[in-house]
Order: sequence, then C-alpha cells, then structure tokens
Amino acid sequence: MAQARKAVGRTTAKKSEGAGAAKARLSVKTYHNYIDGEWTRASCGETFENVNPADTRDCIGRFPLSTVEDMSRAIDSAKNAADRWRHTPAPRRAEMLFRLGEILMRHKERFAAEMTREMGKVLKETGGDVQEAIDCTYYTAGEGRRLHGFTTPAEMPSKFAMCVRQPVGLCGLITPWNFPMAIPSWKLIPALVCGNTVIIKPAEDTPLSTYNLVKACEEAGIPKGVVNMVTGDGGTVGAALASHPAVRLISFTGSTETGRVVASACAERNAICSLEMGGKNVIIVMDDADVDLAVEGAVWGAFGTSGQRCTASSRVVVHKKVYRKFTQKLVERAKSLRVGNGADPQTEMGPVINADAVHKILGYIETGQREDGATLATGGNRLDAGEYAHGYFIEPTVFSDVAPGMRIAQEEIFGPVTAVIPTNSLEEAVEIANGVRYGLSAAIYTQDVNRAFRAMEEMYTGIFYVNSSTIGAEVHLPFGGTKATGNGHREAGTQVLDIFTEWKSVYVDYSGKLQRAQIDVVEPQ
Repeated sequence: MAQARKAVGRTTAKKSEGAGAAKARLSVKTYHNYIDGEWTRASCGETFENVNPADTRDCIGRFPLSTVEDMSRAIDSAKNAADRWRHTPAPRRAEMLFRLGEILMRHKERFAAEMTREMGKVLKETGGDVQEAIDCTYYTAGEGRRLHGFTTPAEMPSKFAMCVRQPVGLCGLITPWNFPMAIPSWKLIPALVCGNTVIIKPAEDTPLSTYNLVKACEEAGIPKGVVNMVTGDGGTVGAALASHPAVRLISFTGSTETGRVVASACAERNAICSLEMGGKNVIIVMDDADVDLAVEGAVWGAFGTSGQRCTASSRVVVHKKVYRKFTQKLVERAKSLRVGNGADPQTEMGPVINADAVHKILGYIETGQREDGATLATGGNRLDAGEYAHGYFIEPTVFSDVAPGMRIAQEEIFGPVTAVIPTNSLEEAVEIANGVRYGLSAAIYTQDVNRAFRAMEEMYTGIFYVNSSTIGAEVHLPFGGTKATGNGHREAGTQVLDIFTEWKSVYVDYSGKLQRAQIDVVEPQ
C-alpha cells in the first residue's frame, strides 16, 4: 500500500519557503477521523499534509496519520452499530441516502473545486466525479424498496421456497485517489442500503474528497457508528483493516500489486474480497472509421485525468490503411493540449498525482525510447519551468510504431502516455488487444456493424464501446473487468448488491409431516 504523505508532529514551515508561504502553511486547517459519530484526532497526535499536485506550496489540509489503535476503535464502532442499522427497514435507510444525494448536489461546485485542488484533474472532470457520486446515490437508494430475492416452486407438496438477501456485516472500503468521491460512493452507498456498517480508508493523496462525502453522510442523518473514516498510511491502517477478524468484507480499488496483498490478507481469515485493479485498455481503429472522431476518442481516453484512470486508452491499434493519417492527427492534438493547473478553465490536462508518479511515468517513457522500433512521436518530458515549477506536470506523450509485445504496450503506466500499434486486419487487432494480462475496457471505431459485433463478441473485457472511447461508465451498468483487472465482482448497477449482500434460501413446510427432499419423491398421479 502506498506510503502516506509527509507526517508532521507539529505545524512547521519548510526553510525554503518565504515568510508569506510559511504563514499560509501555519494557518492550514487540520481535519479529523470520523469514528462513532465523532470527529477525532489520531491517537498518536500526528498528521500528514495533503498538498496540491499543481502547486506543492499549496497545503490543502492536515489529516490524521492514524494508528492501528484508531482503526480498531473504528471497527468497534461499526460493530456496535451493526444490529441497529441492519434492523432499520431498507426503505428508511434509502430515505437517508436520498437526502445524501441532495446534499451532494447542493455542494457540487465546492466539492469539485476542492477535488481539483487536491488531485489535479480539471474542473469539468471533478464536476463529473461529484456528479457520478450523486448519480450513484440516487440510483442505488432506489434499491431500498427493491433488494429483490425470488420465490420458486418447491419440489415437495405443501412447501414454499424462496431466497432473500441479508447484509454481509462489517465492510472495509479501501479507495483510490483518482476518483476520490465517485469510487467511494460506488462502495459506500450500496453497502449502506444493504444494511452493512462501514469503515472507509481513503487514499493518502485525496482524503478531503472522502471527508466531504462522509461529512455529507453525517448531515444526512446516518446514525453514529454506521459510517466511519480513518485516514493514514495504507501499510498501517489499511493493513489493519484488511486483516481484522471482525471485518467480513474488503472492497478494494487500486493497483494490482496492492490488490494481491489485500486478497492474501482476506484469504487468511476467509473474508470476502472484492478487487478492482489495473487495466491496459485498447481502442481499435479500422480503415472505415471516422478518423477525426477516433482521434478525439483517443485524446480523451489517453489524456483525460492525465491518463490516471484504470480505463485509460493507453493503446490504440490502428489499421495500416489509415495509420499514418490517424497518427499525424493524434500527435497534432496531443501537442495542442493546454497543460496546467486544473482550476484554470482553459486547462485541458492537469498534473499527475505526486512525485512517485512522475518517476514511474518518466521511467516508462525512457523504456519506450529504448525499445527497438518504437518512435517517440511527441511529448516525453517533465514540465518544470515557469508556471509548472512547483507541480507534477508531464507532457502528453504519444509513441508510434509500437510492437504489441513492448513493455509500453503491455504494462499499466497510469499516466499521459499512449502507444499506437499498426495492424493489418480486425482479426489481428483483436488478437493484439486481448494479448495483455488485463481485461477492463476496449473500444472499436468502425462504420461496419458486422465488425463492431465481431469485436464485441471476441474482446475479453468487462466493458466495450463502439465509436466511443474506453472511458465513460454509467452507474446503472455493472463496472469491472476480467483477468488481472479484478476477481470477478462488479461494481455499480444492481450487480453490486451481490458484493454487499449474501443470499439466504428459505423453506417453509406446511405439510404437517417430515418431508425429506430428494428421498420422499412424489410420483405424478
């Protein structure tokens, strides 16, 4: 699990800062954990800084660098609230969630601006992030009057058979920084409507957006102990949450490497584990495609959120008949993108999240330049002068003439880098597209409905688009992937209910005698 940002035992200013910056840092707000309906400090008293990746001189707030003791208290709180919450009728739980949706809508603009400040993506995208949380809340709250089971004929006379859902119990939610309100809502809202209590551990880089979501839960009247939030280092509080014997389920979104650690911790105690991890997503561009539309889709897919999406279009497989035309247009568009602080309405692409991300992405760019045959068509550099001097900015980067087996075509880079790969046919394109360990999202641009359906059938991914980019999921459809992307679960839609509930089969025998299923077979008269 990722390391937390710099811990501070007391408020201090860096020596390199001017007096004004130092004064501003001293006035930074300190936030708290949310445990048993109270906002509390970490037991150790230490905090870490949440800084703006577009300008690291801008400290947004200080958050608790929590301990195992803090996490244990939050788990105890969720345990104490569990019976009361699961016995609250589901329609009543849903009413609170509808109120939550209204609160999120009311504060959408502020939440979006604060999200841009803490994670960097442009205001239009953070507005979409908050809107997705709103959509998820309204949609999932509707399940409070459904949560359908089913009835079925019993195989014996005078016997009734049905299935009902029951809550899992205590749920640990470990969420990422790239969608710091949308993804927590995907987990939190269905967990609550199903009658579970939760402990949420937000990403160290974006705790404010999750704080805003939890604060809204408090305002909506969700009872104390039902929702708990603990911030801090994943290796400490995240690991404590994943391994605690009272926590029945862990829902995790993040890197494949950390997902394996979480899955192992759950396996040790036979807990339920839902994983949403990496992707190496592809756009296929056929020779009959609307090239301009395909270029727009590739730009949005590759450079939206600075490429920091599990659904990012990090590969584009292009038919050789339109390869040169497509690549030239893609490079021109990438060069023209306005990179800068996401708070500026003119900005089209913001920074990456932190220094570690810069190091990783630049490392992959160097690898691509060393791989025989690939051409760095544009970008490839860190932007660190002038307006970029205090941020984590990387140029939109396009590699052309990439071979399918190259590392930049196989491994998740999670940055503003895409690889253009030539192909001779749809069959070869599908083979290239499927030839990675992930299976999250894929797309095809074509005017031929037969090709579209053939690709849809043959691509082994959880999400597929026709004449659109690889990003842009909607909350009423299941979200998730195949292979190394996850472990078979789906978030969003009604399918998410299968994560946060367990099935109970119920048999009612009103025959007045012992009937032994499969033994006392009733022969037809």
